[in-house]
Amino acid sequence: MAASVFLALGSNLGDRRANLVQALQRLGQAVAIEALSSVYETPPWGVTEQPAFYNLALRGATALTPGALLAFAKQIEQGMGRQPAERYGPRLIDIDILLYNDLVYNNLEYNNLVHDSEALVLPHPRLHERAFVLVPLAEIAPHVVHPLLGVTIDHLLSQVNRDAIMAVGSIDLAAEAAPLNPFAWRPAQAAPFAWGRRTYVMGIINATPDSFSGDGLARTDADAAAWIEAAISQGERFYAEGADILDVGGESTRPGSSPVDAQTEMQRILPVIEGLAARVPLPISVDTSKAVVAAAALQAGARVVNDVWGLRLDPDLAAVIAQARVPVVLMHNRSQPKDASQEARLGGRYVGVQYNDLLGDIQQELAFSVALARQAGIRDDQIILDPGIGFGKTREQNLALLNRTDAIKAMGFPVLVGPSRKSFIGYTLNLPPDQRVEGTAAAVAVSIVRGADIVRVHDVLPMARVARMTDAIVRPLWLRPSQG
Repeated sequence: MAASVFLALGSNLGDRRANLVQALQRLGQAVAIEALSSVYETPPWGVTEQPAFYNLALRGATALTPGALLAFAKQIEQGMGRQPAERYGPRLIDIDILLYNDLVYNNLEYNNLVHDSEALVLPHPRLHERAFVLVPLAEIAPHVVHPLLGVTIDHLLSQVNRDAIMAVGSIDLAAEAAPLNPFAWRPAQAAPFAWGRRTYVMGIINATPDSFSGDGLARTDADAAAWIEAAISQGERFYAEGADILDVGGESTRPGSSPVDAQTEMQRILPVIEGLAARVPLPISVDTSKAVVAAAALQAGARVVNDVWGLRLDPDLAAVIAQARVPVVLMHNRSQPKDASQEARLGGRYVGVQYNDLLGDIQQELAFSVALARQAGIRDDQIILDPGIGFGKTREQNLALLNRTDAIKAMGFPVLVGPSRKSFIGYTLNLPPDQRVEGTAAAVAVSIVRGADIVRVHDVLPMARVARMTDAIVRPLWLRPSQG
């Protein structure tokens, strides 16, 4: 059932009116706008030495949860180019949730861990004291009662000074909205990453029949609708268990695996991504190295591209990512079929792989991938590096590389590490893939200590706990209340 929501929008940089129009149009992807106030010019609040604001309020209906709506709003702000600034300072666009049904909410434990702009408090804690919010809100909702104070919006407005607030017109979305970028971020699936504050957990969803870890869902003997639903349900479970991102892949990359064509890959992943985008409020990553697959996945709802070949396999992939303006994971990979060795119980691994200088060679080859990204117009703030644990490296090389994740971090980009259930763990502990949880936990903890920002895992619940505990030890700011 849709929730009734009231939102406030403001802008005081650039073309203020155009900023409001664009934000409204993007909000319309997840919020059915039912009423829109006039636009009001208002003096700045808090920091007086800045331009005047344009403000408005809207009433709408949404199926998003409060947390998903907040994440969606923040992503719109980021996607439109809002930059970090001093509290109450100038901003290109500001979107606040004022009321969500009659809900009263303040998760103190969570809100103490995040920036003020990411905290969720309902009703908005300063709604009753801000004339620049109350004036447009009273225009469309004069008789709505504040859930905590028990008085109407009109009454609250009568208690503040509104003399300096002036109506400057209205917005007709039907006449003024421009066509949306086809790759515009979809609601709830995207959220800005606060690198360095905590570790993000990426849950693996293998839409393949032949994953090395034994969790491939697209089995040839299974009904397609059944395994697609199983994949979506797995994403819902991962969300409940603490995942921050879902990574969907349709082509196995295990040692000795055979490539699949783009059509097969898309048949596997697109219905899963579409289902996850509709049902799970998390960013979705597509694990692919093919431009045509990535473009289709982005249209279906993916918002991160995870390329295990670091833009070196398909020359058209970088352009797709640049146009979509989404994050990309650039992984180091020296996998060669001739180096792959299979063992029935422990699975595939790489042997005899030669490096002149393990860390130096990996850094150099990742730098080449970064250069390809930049050449295509991908910004540095879109780039995430992955050292490629398990890809074209021996057991000993993987262990050494994992312990030097800091050397990859030193390249100046966020780092993703994916050690989950991999053969270097199995061959160290003499255990098959389904018995590598403890080994994965050790690898995840060490990678976080060495600077990893994202860990890609199969077993979300235990690894989310490992990540939280490790963060509590090595990222003390993660536990401190945010400073206003």
